[in-house]
Amino acid sequence: MTLPDPEPVAPRGHDTPAASDGVRPLADDFLQRLDGDVARAGGELAADAERASAIGATMFDLPNSQDGTVTVLLPRENIRLAPSQALVRIKSPGQATYLGIVTAGPFAEPDALRGDSHMLVTVATRGGNLLPPYHGRVQVTLLGEEQRDGTLAPPRLRPLPNSPVFALDEAESARLLRAEGDIRLGLVVGYDNLVVGVPSKDKAVLPRHTAVLGTTGGGKSTTIARLVQQARAAGMAVILLDVEGEYTFLHEPTDDQRMLTGLAERGLAPGGVPVEDMTLYHLVGRDTRNPDHPNRRAFSLQFARLSPYAVIEILELSEAQQQRFLKAYDVAKAVMRDLGIFPQKDKPAAELRQQEELLIDLDEFERGYPRLTLPLLLDVVGACLAVADKAEIAPRHPRLQSDEARQALKTRIHAMNVPSNVVSWLALLGRLGRLNRIKVFDPVASDARPLDYKALLQPGRVSVFDLSDSGMSELTNIVIADLLRGVQEEQDTAYLAYERARTANPAAAPPARVLLIIEEAHEFLSRERIEKMPVLFQQVARLAKRGRKRWLGLVFVTQLPQNLPRQVFGLVNSYILHKTTDPDVVSTLQRTVSGIDEGLWRQLPGLAPGQAIVSFPHLARPLLVSVDPTPALLRLVD
Repeated sequence: MTLPDPEPVAPRGHDTPAASDGVRPLADDFLQRLDGDVARAGGELAADAERASAIGATMFDLPNSQDGTVTVLLPRENIRLAPSQALVRIKSPGQATYLGIVTAGPFAEPDALRGDSHMLVTVATRGGNLLPPYHGRVQVTLLGEEQRDGTLAPPRLRPLPNSPVFALDEAESARLLRAEGDIRLGLVVGYDNLVVGVPSKDKAVLPRHTAVLGTTGGGKSTTIARLVQQARAAGMAVILLDVEGEYTFLHEPTDDQRMLTGLAERGLAPGGVPVEDMTLYHLVGRDTRNPDHPNRRAFSLQFARLSPYAVIEILELSEAQQQRFLKAYDVAKAVMRDLGIFPQKDKPAAELRQQEELLIDLDEFERGYPRLTLPLLLDVVGACLAVADKAEIAPRHPRLQSDEARQALKTRIHAMNVPSNVVSWLALLGRLGRLNRIKVFDPVASDARPLDYKALLQPGRVSVFDLSDSGMSELTNIVIADLLRGVQEEQDTAYLAYERARTANPAAAPPARVLLIIEEAHEFLSRERIEKMPVLFQQVARLAKRGRKRWLGLVFVTQLPQNLPRQVFGLVNSYILHKTTDPDVVSTLQRTVSGIDEGLWRQLPGLAPGQAIVSFPHLARPLLVSVDPTPALLRLVD
């Protein structure tokens, strides 16, 4: 059956005769009527020259369109011009100019067929050379409506369909993303040379604390080594608590071929932290992963710096043992007063008065009684045990062996009504004896001294604490607790001195900016430990809150973020998220870390080693970053 040819239709309002070939010519007023139609539609969409430089145009909205995002269609030749995280400018005719970022795509779609059409599926599976014409599609999240002064305001309307879309160059993208900073992290994925940095002198960034999270092999150690090197170069004092000994060779350039190749590709040179600016610390009597380090120092702990309540938590004393520990602690304090150990009776009146004032202000939830040593406390506990067992007191500490000291000790024990029960006293003595046998508290050793916190807080100084041979988690926690409190006290002192000096001299130099990095933070601040050690966590929380005002920034590093309680995340404002595959952990992080779009969260489980989602307060939005390789040597590469 053959359909008849349709009757030619004359232009409306005209009776133009058909030509001999059956095609009617255009009406005389066709162009005028076309101009009228264009004018009624709002005028031309864009100047030809400007539209020619566009990489694509916005698409009509669909039923599944979402607020804050638009779909942009790209010609085939422009697909590579809109990679993930590319910034674009959308000029909506007669409306406004918008800035957006590519958060999904680019995807390739055939022009006239569905991508899953039977014909294309057959060709792909059976073989063939059919490649139909195709175009690109990206999803753009709107960052804001561009104002005349260059600022962004929340978008009031959506861009109109067929609005031209223009790609921003790297210089303008860096400015709009606010990615500048003297601590270089790496390159934004999707760009050739858009560097992401962290401003070390911005008090709203690093002092607000950072978390570096991810599974083993995701690149956390590389990120930390890079951060240490860059922070030192920016003039910060860096303190790194290394529980595995990974960073004990940071003074040497890397010899890892992958790192060397990556550095060369980015025009960066390998190199370690200058050895004169790095000190490797380890506990007295403990080994270090790098015994040949040219600037290695053994250090001891001061028992008097530990809060008695922190000791109770760390040793996990039972209720009966806690009661006896605090009684013995009070006896020891009274005996030290009686014997003039502290306050020191042989000191001048002015110094003695200062020591008395120190005791008045002493907060035992923060620190212990001055000059109290573990051996002396052990002798006091032994004396209490002897009284409970109706035996003779036989102290071994030199300060308690005189008749005067023995009498003072006996008098104080009876006056304070020390509880009996020999079994509980024996258990307490055993716990404290175990702590004493590790011989890290106030040892008589020429090569070990208590930490000089002022030396740690020098600009450009890197201090690595190798805790890999501590042998017991309690000891590691004691070191970390003591170090945190000591650093906080020294920084407080330096900052108060700076404020006093600034009143007389506005140009007075401020104290050093400090970055304190805690590796394997889940072992120190796990949910279970915080429940058992609330006093210890409160010390960390106080340090974190004060640190924001004192240029003291904390970095928590862990491969098990699920073990960190929400209280810790409440202290953190910046995140570097490496590959995380556990869906429960990703879900928890989504509820904790704000501002990261769904497209980045979907990529988190599949990130390549060295890639990370970076979220800092100074950035306009979180970014997927390829972290720079470390120029320094890591004992283990993660």
